[in-house]
Parts: sequence; C-alpha cells; structure tokens
Amino acid sequence: MKQIKFNLWAVALFFLSVVQVSVVSCSDDPGVENYYTAVREYASDYLQNREQFSEYVQILQKATGERGDLRLVDMLGTYGAYTVFAPTNDAIDKYLRSRGLSSVEELSKEDCDTIALNSIIDGKAYFTTDDCNDMISNMLERKLRWKFLLEWDAAAQDSVPVTYINTAHVSHENDSVSNGVVHIVNELVDSYNGFVASLIQGDSTCLLYTAALEVTHMIDSLNIDQDLDYGWATSQDRIDSCTWTNDKLCIPTAKDLNGGGGEYDNVAYPEKRYFNFTIFVCPDSILKAKYGIETIDDLRAKARELYEPVYPEDADVTDETDRRNYLNRFISYHILNRNGAYYKLTPYDGGSGNLQYNFNRRKYDMNDWYETLMPYSLMKFSFPSGSQSGLYINRRGVQSRADERGVFVPGTKVMDPSRFPDTKFDGTNGLYHYIDGIVAYDKEMQEVVMNDCMRMDGTTLSPDFMTLLTDGQTARGHYWRNGERYSSAVNSGVAASNPNRSVGFKPGKARNFSYSENTHMHVRGRSLWFWSYEGDELIFKGRYDVTIKLPPVPAGTYEVRMMTCVGFATRGIIQYYLGADPKNLEPQGIPFDMRPGGRTLFGWKSDDDLGDDDAITAFDKSIHNIGWMKGPKCYHCGHKSSFESSSTTMRGQDNTIRKVVGTFVSDGRTDRYMRIQQKMESENNELNFDYLEICPSSVYNNEYFAEPLW
Repeated sequence: MKQIKFNLWAVALFFLSVVQVSVVSCSDDPGVENYYTAVREYASDYLQNREQFSEYVQILQKATGERGDLRLVDMLGTYGAYTVFAPTNDAIDKYLRSRGLSSVEELSKEDCDTIALNSIIDGKAYFTTDDCNDMISNMLERKLRWKFLLEWDAAAQDSVPVTYINTAHVSHENDSVSNGVVHIVNELVDSYNGFVASLIQGDSTCLLYTAALEVTHMIDSLNIDQDLDYGWATSQDRIDSCTWTNDKLCIPTAKDLNGGGGEYDNVAYPEKRYFNFTIFVCPDSILKAKYGIETIDDLRAKARELYEPVYPEDADVTDETDRRNYLNRFISYHILNRNGAYYKLTPYDGGSGNLQYNFNRRKYDMNDWYETLMPYSLMKFSFPSGSQSGLYINRRGVQSRADERGVFVPGTKVMDPSRFPDTKFDGTNGLYHYIDGIVAYDKEMQEVVMNDCMRMDGTTLSPDFMTLLTDGQTARGHYWRNGERYSSAVNSGVAASNPNRSVGFKPGKARNFSYSENTHMHVRGRSLWFWSYEGDELIFKGRYDVTIKLPPVPAGTYEVRMMTCVGFATRGIIQYYLGADPKNLEPQGIPFDMRPGGRTLFGWKSDDDLGDDDAITAFDKSIHNIGWMKGPKCYHCGHKSSFESSSTTMRGQDNTIRKVVGTFVSDGRTDRYMRIQQKMESENNELNFDYLEICPSSVYNNEYFAEPLW
C-alpha cells in the first residue's frame, strides 16, 4: 500500500510543480498559495509569506530552544537542511482552546520552545517519498514516525491515502524549500514525552502483563533513558553523530596486500548516550483464549509450569522481586535492553533495501539472537519468507518446514504494529510489541531451538549498538549520507567526500565490551559490497585489546568461532583467549595471522574442485580439526534484486572464513568471555569482527548429521 501511495503522490507532486494546481479533499485544502513554486524560498520565507501560518510564525519568533541566542524563525532562514511540520492557524487555535487560552501571546517562552522544537527536524529534509520505515528525531530529540493509511472519505465516497506524522494528520506534503522541506499539519505534532513503561500501563488490552511488571518491580528497570555521566574530556574529543564533520576520523580499512585499494569509514561518536528497551506483550484476550489465563494468579501458575522443570532449585523463591522467582523470570524474559523496531530485529529490512536478496531464504531463515533481562537467557528472532512470512520469536525451521536436521518449532509471532494505527507503541526510551502467545526460556527453547549453531552478528553483541542515537537511528544499519542504504565503499579519507556513516564507541560505553585506551572500535556502515555477513561488521583498530562477554547459553559444551575476512596487509596478528574470569583467560592455540588468504592459512579448496559430497564433507572435517571452517553458504555479497544461485557465496570465497577459537563448558548460570589481543607493534592494523558462532557439541560433533553448510 505504501508503494502505491508513493507512486500516486510522486506523480501528483510532479504535476503540482508544473501547473501549481492540486486536488485534495475540501476539508484539507491548504490553499493554492501554499503549493510548490518554481522560485524556492527558505523555510522561514515560506511560512512568513503565507497568512495561514501567522500564529506559528509568532511562536517561532518567540522560541530559541536551548541555545537562547537565535530565534528559530531566523534559523529556518539560514543555509542547512530542515524538515518543518508547520501547523496552520486553525491547528494552533485548536491547541489553544484545549488549554483554555485565547491567543499565542498567552503562551510562555517555554511553551513556544516546546511547540517549535517538536515541529522541526534539523540536519535532513525528510520527504514522504523517502524510505519511511524508520523513526526520526525532532529538535527535542523525541521520536517521530510516519504512518500511511487508507481512510474513508465521505465526500469522495472512496478510500483515499492519508499521511500522519505520529498522530498529526499531514494535510499537504513535500513542499520543497531552499533549505529543506515543509509539510502542513492540521494539528500540532505530538511527540510522546513519556517512557515506554507508562504506555504499557495505559494500554487496557494488556492488564495482566502490566500487573506482572508492577508486582515484580521490573517496571522500575524500564524507567531510565540516558547516561547522565556520558561525556568527553575536551570538546575536541566529541564528534556530533548527526553531522560527521570531523575528517580526522576517516578510518582506513582493508588495504590490499600490494598496498593499494582500500576503504575509508567516516566515523563519528554519539554526543549523548541513551538506554532503550523493547517489551513483548501478550494481550489479555490471547492469554484467556490460548491458555485460560484470566488473573495474575493464573499467570503465576503458568510461570511455575514453564520454569520449575528448568530451575527446580528456585521453587521456594516467593519474593517476586527476586530474579530467580518464576514470575520474575517469566516477565523479564519478555524484555530486551535495546531498541527492537519490527524491521530491525533481523536482517530483513521490510523490503526497503536489497539485503534480503543476499540470503538464500529458501534454505535459511534470516535471524538474530539477543540477551533478555532474564539473567542468562537468549531470545531468537526469525523472519522467514514464504507462506509464514513475518517476525517470530524462538522459531526453528526454514520457511514453513523443518530444517535439515528435521526440526520445526513454529515460535511466537510478533504482530506488525502497522495493524494497530491507533495504538502508540513508541515511548522516549523504547517501544513495545503485541505477540500472539507467551514466550519463555523453557525446556523447548533451551533443548530444541538452541540445539543449533547460533550465529550472532557482531553488531548485535552490545545493546548500545542498537539504541537510538540523537539522529533517530541506531549504529547497526545506520544510513549513509542523504538517507542512502547499503552504498558502496569509498576510498576517500575526506569526510566531506565520504558518504559512509559509521558510529564509534569510546571505552566503557558499549555494554558487553571492554577494551584498552589504545583500542578504536566502530560499527561499520552497512554496504552490500563488503565481504561481510549482513553487509556490516565491527572494526577494531590500533594496538587493540578487547574482551567480549559472550551471549549466555544453556548448560553444555560449546565451540566458539569468529567469522572474518582475511587476505589484507592491514589485518594483523591476533591471539584469542577464553574463560570465566575476564582478568584471567586462557590462551587458545597460537596467534592467528590474518594477512594471508584461506589457501595459505589452511589449504582452502572450492567445493567444485573437491567434487562429490563425500569429498566435501571429508575436507570440511579435516580443516575443522585444525581450527578452520569455510564461510556460510546462505549469503553472497553484492547488490542483487533476487538471490542468484549461480553467484559465489561466502563459502565459495577463500577470504571469508571462520576461525575456530576454542571450546568451553557452560553451566547455564555463569558468564563466559573471549579476549582478542593484537600482537603486532603497529597502530594501523585492524580486525574486522563479522560474527560469532556458538555451536553445541551435539551439532559440530554429531556422528549422524553433518553440520549444515548454511
């Protein structure tokens, strides 16, 4: 529906620019004087030259925001890039009446600051013809989201496309001005100024989950949003993540063995650090229909049913604020400590980009794994294609069938929030989703779903990589300049010439990671041409020394592997360590020289050269025994419009390989750590950390089933 809407409006706007005529519903007609004109004005001129914005202009003249030295109406008359959601006089009057006021003069300066900053986005012109799946941040750093609906028009006696920004109806879209774009709204833009927990508490459809959050006091854990201690030693150390103007941090990566080629990542650091949460809520109606649960006591009984078989030693823990209590485990397992927008929890991007076509989705469901607020627990998210397409929790299989080992677990479906246009799911520190059933870290999850090779992208290993920045995006999957997605790498060390947008993290400010002051780390902007899974990776640079808390897994023996791209002169030599004490980890094997390719490292051979399946299996076993694996067969690089079976996958490239780090034994209740230390005396070597695999011995050491190649 959105694509149809964009096509219709793109055509309409083209004709508007030529003839300056429009056909809209009578009640929403902003007047011919507001349509796009050939001689562009600045945003401030646009507003001041039209009488129907006179009250909004009064507000802008009074407002200065935090700086206090520049009226916002003057700011909109300067060079830059702005998106303005301009309320008409009727919209302002409606707001004034709701507050019992009769004129703009009765508004305080603080009122005007709030109204004005809510209505302006600084730094980018957002058109409705752009990719609009993501949230955007206004000048109050509140999150806004487009909604595109079909609504019944009584005058036209038909359904017509309607646009909203949050709850404000956009009556006229995409008027270009010299320094951005103006959209006309018939009410003030509403940017919700409360935490996600308050939204859930106000949702009458999920009273039981609200009660569970309250009696366990887990709701208290959701009432934070910002790291108040975050800061820099000097102003020179801080680079605003919304501007990328400091060219000292164009980081060179991936130089060829002959010294040529290479890429530069344009890296900036966030100016503020936020905390986000995502909560999955099963509505009361589903709890009753599926499980017969109607009271909080029924929910307590269900929690005991799920968790007593897994944690029998905690049967007598009655304090519901204790993290071992069954109800506490139940509700905390429904919470992630990151921003989990519907199309951000897996590599599937909602069809707004081509990343899905880099996967063979007939053989492999796009998925990711995340730690939850229940101690020592993981949650899996999948987005299968085919008849059961959608976002699922704790699902195992491929499309609608069993996987190669004969296992199918349907999982719990996350409901697409677009199905509920009247529900506000986004708070200032996160969001929540409806789900069509209970999710649990129960026996089925631990013994069936997780009895598989768990592939965890490096860009998911810290919640801070998936927390909204001041520009309304996350480090993982951050857009390139001008809203581009998945652009090609750039061999330019000048920030102004480099559209790459990669986000750096200073030591101590990326959870699950600790590293020395000599270590640089950034989440790389996503490009489909990179030799990296999902088109992104972590980059460590310098004399790096990094310790990573591994994702938790159930009791058992596991093998740890790291996916990386070798064969570049700048890669360096690293030593791995594993263990339970981060200050006393055990070295794993000899140092790994990442500069040669796979043929030199372990005698890499292609499947075509090996011949039949038996020869391929034998070769895989032989290299696994000495600590190596080929890359996955499910993914290939490049910009595609469909998965091309003839293209070379990561398994078919000798530079995209997996290094077997070592093994560890988990008790399911103790953290494990991996350390990666650079052994070369150089500031210029880098490690491209692509993804981790944590694989149970029942998979990699199974005498009946070879580990799948995907």
